[in-house]
Parts: sequence; C-alpha cells; structure tokens
Amino acid sequence: MVVVIVRIWAGQVSAGRIEEFCAHLAAQVIPKLGRTDGCLGGELLRSVSEDGHRVLVLSRWRDEEALRGYAGPMWRIRPVWSEGELSYLAHPPEVTHFTSITAPAAL
Repeated sequence: MVVVIVRIWAGQVSAGRIEEFCAHLAAQVIPKLGRTDGCLGGELLRSVSEDGHRVLVLSRWRDEEALRGYAGPMWRIRPVWSEGELSYLAHPPEVTHFTSITAPAAL
C-alpha cells in the first residue's frame, strides 16, 4: 500500500469574511496546490455549524519530501499562508497530518 500523507490546514475566519475567504481559497489556493509537485489533490471544507466560520483545506501528498518542498523543513508544525490571508483569520491557522489506513470507500 502506498503511504499518502493527508495535511489538514485549519483556520477560524473572522466574522463577516467567510464568503470572501472561501472564494479566495477556491480560486487561488486549491488550484495552486494542484500544480505543486507531489500534491495528489486538495479540497476546501467549510463547517456547517451555526457560526460557520471554520475552514479546512485537506491536501494529499505523495511523501514527506514533497511536503518539505511545499512547506519547508518545519512542515509538520508550520502552516503555509500568504500575508493577505492572515487578514481574514481570527488567529493564525493550524496544521495537522495523518496517513491513510484504508482507501476511500466506494459508493
């Protein structure tokens, strides 16, 4: 089985900025991830809670080398963001990583 690393970037968006921030992520960040060497895909998720201000960017990576190329030597603890993105967030984003245990279930 090929070991894929799933990177989860999580951010709490400031009130009133969620639509604009999600549009930015969908138009700029997700396509850029798709063109990054070693990235196997990514998606944007928005919470369905009443406040709805939390977003996740899930990306799948070929290996640690690919993640180092994208996020630098501290990829395990350092989220990647642009300066403009911080203005949307209530506080700096967090990042966590997982490995796949099973393949996605077929529907």
